[in-house]
Amino acid sequence: MQRHLAPVQLSSIELFCKAAELGGFTAAARALGVTPAAVSRAIGRLEARLAVQLFTRSTRQIQLTEPGQDYYRQCSQALAQIEDAERALTGRQSEPAGTVRISVPTTYGHHRLLPVLPRFLALYPQVRVEVHVGNRNIDFVQDGYDLAIRLGLPEDGRLIARVLEHATLGVFAAPAYLAARGTPASLDDLAHHDCIAFVLPSSGRMMPWSFQVLGKDIEHAIAARLWVEEDVLACVGHARAGGGLCQMYHYIAAEYVARGELVEVLQPYAGRARPFTLLYPQHRHRSASVRAFIDFAMAELALAHSGTAHIPL
Repeated sequence: MQRHLAPVQLSSIELFCKAAELGGFTAAARALGVTPAAVSRAIGRLEARLAVQLFTRSTRQIQLTEPGQDYYRQCSQALAQIEDAERALTGRQSEPAGTVRISVPTTYGHHRLLPVLPRFLALYPQVRVEVHVGNRNIDFVQDGYDLAIRLGLPEDGRLIARVLEHATLGVFAAPAYLAARGTPASLDDLAHHDCIAFVLPSSGRMMPWSFQVLGKDIEHAIAARLWVEEDVLACVGHARAGGGLCQMYHYIAAEYVARGELVEVLQPYAGRARPFTLLYPQHRHRSASVRAFIDFAMAELALAHSGTAHIPL
């Protein structure tokens, strides 16, 4: 006998998937416009019907059990297929709508992403974008982000990473500083200059300066007089004011060099590159608006600035 899925069960599955994505019954209730009690009862009925525990619960959080993870993976894919089928039937497949939430570092946000966002919003008038510009690490589940742009490749195998560009580094200073203190000609000369350091939010440690020497990538320790936390763009601001040397990506410093506010030094040692990547969870259903944003970012950022193919992890 063919088994039919009752509407109440389909609704419970949707609530279960949303709770798994957002990491809580309250967050799922808020997202779907119901009460937390309704989410809890629906998932309770689902667990009773399946005779399996989908979540482990505590006073502060919920966490998927191993069977819950398997069930979520399959249910989220099924719901995505249903959504795609409805869009295809109603002719809305090519009309992304809704909200895309993305987290981006200050450097990449100000100098890469935000300048191209008006084009994306013009292409998709029914999409709203929420951008978090900051350097702290985010949790996709607890913080509710769809996408993130970060420096480097993640160690988390649950994330898909697509390289947007390999950004090269240089050392820069204001003309007034160089006139007063001289221009460094070698890495050893850095010991006699005022270097501006950036403190990594993830570790609280100073980010070492990176160079290329005879074709090899090296890291060079500096004795910094000024340490900057949180916003790496503050290093550029201090250097422009004549405060010392800063190491920065060429794509950030380019406009200041063009205006004569900064001068690149130690150019024979420049060229060390670091990847910026677009990240999103591997098994989460991606809405049409999120897929549209991914395609747009790869076209506008990756192809425009590096042409690098994506690297799935």
